[in-house]
Amino acid sequence: MDDRPFGGGEGMVLKPEPLFAAVESIWPERQPERKVVLLSASGRSFDQAVANSYTREAELLLICGRYEGVDERVAEHLADDEISIGNYVLSGGELAAAVVIDTVARLIPGVLGNETSAAFDSFQDTGHGEGLLDCPHWTRPAEFRGWKVPEVLLNGNHEEIRRFRKKLAREKTARWRPDLLV
Repeated sequence: MDDRPFGGGEGMVLKPEPLFAAVESIWPERQPERKVVLLSASGRSFDQAVANSYTREAELLLICGRYEGVDERVAEHLADDEISIGNYVLSGGELAAAVVIDTVARLIPGVLGNETSAAFDSFQDTGHGEGLLDCPHWTRPAEFRGWKVPEVLLNGNHEEIRRFRKKLAREKTARWRPDLLV
């Protein structure tokens, strides 16, 4: 399953033969709507836009790296995409796969109880628009330890509430993720 890297170095590398055999046993004939995704610390950044694009694929097959990684021929000749969930290294790609599966699944119609829930998530261009962070949320009670829910959320005016939430989403984004503002 794995072997030492050519040229020396630390760690073990997953061999190409078992990975190609596994994918080919699942998909004997590759079709364009079926994508193989390699999870790797050196892949392109996985974000909400990538998650949205994956919902348009008929099927995804995720390959989880392990040890020092996978033979480069897997990335070059088997994987259609190579993604990373962040600028850090995990022991294996299984946690990254769980992140990808959960992020993509919640965007598929019927997975969430309310179809519009995902539209207002952070980073979505729908909902608040502009790929902002989601706005803060409050629930009952209307007052807790002297801290009150903003009055606009209690007045029933949906247009005022929409504008208020978008304003707060912009403020939150500016505070915590100014890199998202263009």
